Amino acid sequence: MPVITADELHRTAKYFMDSGKAASHVEAMTILESFSLSIRVSDSIASSALEQSALFTLVNLASRTLLGGVEVVGAPDSIATSSLYDGRNIRDVVIELGGKHASAHDELSKRPVALIGDATAAPDSAPQWRLTWSGWRGGVVMEGHARLDEQRAIGLAPVLASAVCAAEVFAFLSKTHTLAGRRSAGLSLWNPEMDWRINSDEPELKYLPASLWLIGLGNLGQAYAWAIAALDFPKAEKAKLMLQDTDRIGVSNHSTSLLSYPVDVGKKKTRVVATWLEERGFDTTLEERLFGDWSRRTMSEPGVALCGVDNAEARAALDAAGFGLVVEAGLGAGLDSFQSVGIHAFPASRSSGLIWGRQIGQSNPTFRNAPAYASLAEDGMDECGLVQLASRTIAVPFVGLFAGCLAVSEVLRRLHSGPTIEVLSVSALAIADAEVVWSMDAGPYAFGFVHAKEPVEPGAVPS
Repeated sequence: MPVITADELHRTAKYFMDSGKAASHVEAMTILESFSLSIRVSDSIASSALEQSALFTLVNLASRTLLGGVEVVGAPDSIATSSLYDGRNIRDVVIELGGKHASAHDELSKRPVALIGDATAAPDSAPQWRLTWSGWRGGVVMEGHARLDEQRAIGLAPVLASAVCAAEVFAFLSKTHTLAGRRSAGLSLWNPEMDWRINSDEPELKYLPASLWLIGLGNLGQAYAWAIAALDFPKAEKAKLMLQDTDRIGVSNHSTSLLSYPVDVGKKKTRVVATWLEERGFDTTLEERLFGDWSRRTMSEPGVALCGVDNAEARAALDAAGFGLVVEAGLGAGLDSFQSVGIHAFPASRSSGLIWGRQIGQSNPTFRNAPAYASLAEDGMDECGLVQLASRTIAVPFVGLFAGCLAVSEVLRRLHSGPTIEVLSVSALAIADAEVVWSMDAGPYAFGFVHAKEPVEPGAVPS
C-alpha cells in the first residue's frame, strides 16, 4: 500500500521530488526535517505590536516548511497587543503556531537565526537575518547592516518582513539561490519598483476597506485573511468579509495555508476561516458555491474582491461578476516558478476573460518520470495515484503570504490615492526585480472605508 496520497502530500516536499534532489517521498521529507530556524526576540517585544506580528507570522510560516523545528529565544510571558492575537499570552501563541521555546543556553548552534527588535545576535550560527520595517516597507538585512527605524509602520510591514525572511531562510537551506544568507531583501508596498530602504513619500495609514469579498480560501485566501487581520482596524469597526469557497481542509493544506491545522481536516474552509476572523472581531458572510461565469454580486455585497483561486474558468469570469475592483493573485507552480507571484487588478486594459480564457482546460506540467515517483510505484502506488500526485503543484506558505501582502496593499494604496497597478510580477527569489505595469485610469476608491486606529507610540500602553 502507498504511504502517501495526493491529498496528504507535503507540497514543499514535492519540490525535492520533482527536481530529483530526493529519490523518494521519504527522502524529500527527510530533507525538510533537516531544516530548522532559531528566532531571537528582545524585551521590547512585550510592548511592540509590530514585533509581535513579525514573530507570530514568522513562526506560523516557518513551522509549516522547516520541519526540523522553529525555536524562539526570549519570548516574554506577557499579553500580546498585535491585532493577530490581541489579548493572548505571547508564549502560548508561539506554541499554538508550531514553535517551541528555548533559552540562549539551549539554543542549537549552526542553525539559521532570525532576529526581531534589538535581539542579541547568536555567537555561533549559520546566517543571521534581522527583520526590519518602516512605513509601508519591510524586509531583512544581514546582522550588522543598517536597519529601518521599526517604530511606525502599517500592520502589513512586519508581516511582509516575516514572509521575506522565511523565503530567504528556505533559499539558503535548500540552496536555491547562491546569495541567500549574504544579502538584504525587502519591498516597498507603496511603490514596489522603488528601493525598499528609502522612504518614497509613503503616507500615514488613515483608511481601511469597509468590506471585501475573498474568492478562494486556500493558500492565497488564508494569506489574505492573515494580512487583513494584521491591519490597524479599530476594535469596534472592522471590515465585513464575504468568504467564498467550496472545499474542505485536507491534510496537505497544513503545509501551505496559514489557518489550516490537522485538527481541521474535513471541515469546510469557509467555516474555519470565518471562526478565526470572527474571533478577531470581523463580520463574515459565507458563500459555499463555486465562483464562475454565473456569479453575480448584489448591490448590498462587497464591491471589492480579492481573488486567490488557481483555475482558469473562475479567473476568466472575474470581470462579469459586478465588482467595482478586483485584485487577483496567482502563484507559479513548477520547479522554476513556484516562488513567482503575479498580481492583476481589474478593470484593466485587458479583460479577465481575454487573459485566462485561452488557458481553460490546460493542465500543470507533470514530473511523473522523476525518480521519486518510481520509488512510489515500487512501494505499490498505482498509476492513477501516481498521476494525481505528480499533478499537484509545488507550494510554500511564505510565497502565498508575500502575494497576500501585495494584493491587500493594492487596496490600501487606492484608499490613499496612491499609485495603482494593472499587473505586477515578482519572485520571492528576486524581490528587488519587481516589474509593474501601472494603471493610468483608476478612479477614486468608492467602495467604503473605516478610519484606521491611531498608531501607538513605542512603549506606550494602548487604550
